[in-house]
Amino acid sequence: MMIKDLYKEKKPVISFEIFPPKRDYPIESIYETIESLSDLNPDFISVTYGAGGSSKDRTVEIASTIKNKFNIEALAHLTCVSSTKAEIDGILKELKDNNLENILAMRGDIPEDPDFDFPDPLHFRYAKDLISRINNQNNFSIGAACYTEGHIEAISKEADLNYLKQKVDSSVDFLITQMFFDNEIFYSFMEKIDSMGINVPISAGIMPVLNINQMNRIVQLSGCSIPPKFQRILDKFEHNPEALKEAGTAYATEQIVDLLSWGIDGIHLYTMNKPNTTKEIMNNISTIRKVLTEDKVI
Repeated sequence: MMIKDLYKEKKPVISFEIFPPKRDYPIESIYETIESLSDLNPDFISVTYGAGGSSKDRTVEIASTIKNKFNIEALAHLTCVSSTKAEIDGILKELKDNNLENILAMRGDIPEDPDFDFPDPLHFRYAKDLISRINNQNNFSIGAACYTEGHIEAISKEADLNYLKQKVDSSVDFLITQMFFDNEIFYSFMEKIDSMGINVPISAGIMPVLNINQMNRIVQLSGCSIPPKFQRILDKFEHNPEALKEAGTAYATEQIVDLLSWGIDGIHLYTMNKPNTTKEIMNNISTIRKVLTEDKVI
């Protein structure tokens, strides 16, 4: 089933994100995580790459397992900046061959290797170039990423919003936000894109912070801001891992409850391959989701 149709059928759409195991780990090590998450009946599970774009060759295999073994809709990440048109076409064919019809199209990280052999000239400079290629070649439901505080490489927030508009106009069906920790920033972002005529469904990306090193890396890579309320939590429990894990899970739950009350299209949980934390959050919001269902909001 195409994810664009899921958003037409229910609200909110609940989805999870996982990433492939490192290359020196057997791919089967992810299957237990998928099985645990499948018990929570998500609407779809997305499969990203490893850090810095590593393990991307495992994404199709894992997405295929989610779809064809666990009967859950899968969203395969696809990046393009270091790829040729032929390579992208080959991946699209592989996705089709595995009964996969949903793609999250992104530019992707620039390879860290200074000697990396980029196509010359670049075949895909931006995500919108990839989106156009997908639309020209195959029938997929296409999602894209968006950034409530602007992409860390953008010259300005306004420029990033204009680029988002271009991506959506290239036939994007839905958007998933980068993780954020201040819902008010998300609501402000929604007002801005609404005024620009961007009206595709949007899932809010929520990541429960489980340790301080994880938090520091998130801020470094994404540039997302930390609201004072959450900063107090981090400062108080920085040296108590169990307390920070509990507090981080509670904070993520609070974010989701607020978003559900607001009427969000979807919640996208960055699970970090931690199914127990995901289960706890889903249990925390189970009654709220039931009430929304009874009120025919979903």
